Amino acid sequence: MSYHVKKADKVVVISGTHKGEGAVIKAVLTKNDRVVLEFTEQKDRKIGKRTIKKSQANPRGGMVERTVSVHVSNVAKVAEEKKTE
Repeated sequence: MSYHVKKADKVVVISGTHKGEGAVIKAVLTKNDRVVLEFTEQKDRKIGKRTIKKSQANPRGGMVERTVSVHVSNVAKVAEEKKTE
């Protein structure tokens, strides 16, 4: 399956909790049709927060900071500006 974006492309999120934010794609997860994002503008976070269940590896569970992944249909590629000199 081919996607309209690839790794290292500059994109903008068009839907969801991060709507309107610019990002760079760090990885494409083809199994789940998702892309891992690294946001260009640092608001109050460097990475996203997710909740996790209790487990042996993480006995307390709760909120954990980790990279954000969104469905590939929720991002749009940003056109590159060409410099003419």
